[in-house]
Amino acid sequence: MQLVEYGADRGETILLLHGGGLSWWNYREAAELLQNDYHVVLPILDGHGGSDRPFRSIEENAEEILAYIEEKLGGSVLLIGGLSLGGQILLELLSRRRDCCSYALVESAAVIPSRITNALIGPAFGSSYGLIRNRRFARLQAASLHIKEELFEDYYRDTCRIRKQDMIAFLKANTAYALKESFRDTKAEVHVFVGEKETGEILRSAETICAALPGSGLHRLPGLYHGEFSLTYPERYAGAIRQITGREERRI
Repeated sequence: MQLVEYGADRGETILLLHGGGLSWWNYREAAELLQNDYHVVLPILDGHGGSDRPFRSIEENAEEILAYIEEKLGGSVLLIGGLSLGGQILLELLSRRRDCCSYALVESAAVIPSRITNALIGPAFGSSYGLIRNRRFARLQAASLHIKEELFEDYYRDTCRIRKQDMIAFLKANTAYALKESFRDTKAEVHVFVGEKETGEILRSAETICAALPGSGLHRLPGLYHGEFSLTYPERYAGAIRQITGREERRI
């Protein structure tokens, strides 16, 4: 597993798991804001730009991260955050080890499988994959994902590095993931963030996660689309982490 670290000699550790099709730079600005107070670890998920392994499953990514936490970080960390695919991996971590972190920040994670979408991914990307290297097409894609201009070159570079089989694999995993029953046993304080302009599937997923864990916090973000919280508003995202972990007055 490849990773990027900030503030390695600072306080307790937080892990932030990027979204599908992105990479560690998903959280670069937030990590820069947090590095004076936390040890921030940004793993590169399997099959993504800069990774050293193909993508096989959400479950395998979770096991790899748990092994890293056990071997390098004493078995538990202060907080784990995750966006979309990264949020699903975070939910899997919480399901597999109830004490892997004290706090969890789940952003825009789907837990309601879509059979139709899942079945269409292979044929759709099999015929259109070549377009990802077209900069004009990439700009349209970035705009549809609400990725700000400052991150476009990172997005374009790392999208071009994703192999077709990996892209199909993680998109199929993303559309097939369902919340595990063991998630209910987590000891972490879980906060679920979702943009009010996200799809109905993501909004319902956020409610499903919170319903499965009484006492978890559901935070609706007015005016925001999928992934905008961490990608476009790193100051707000870093502030939420500080508040969740008690470094600032709790207002969330």
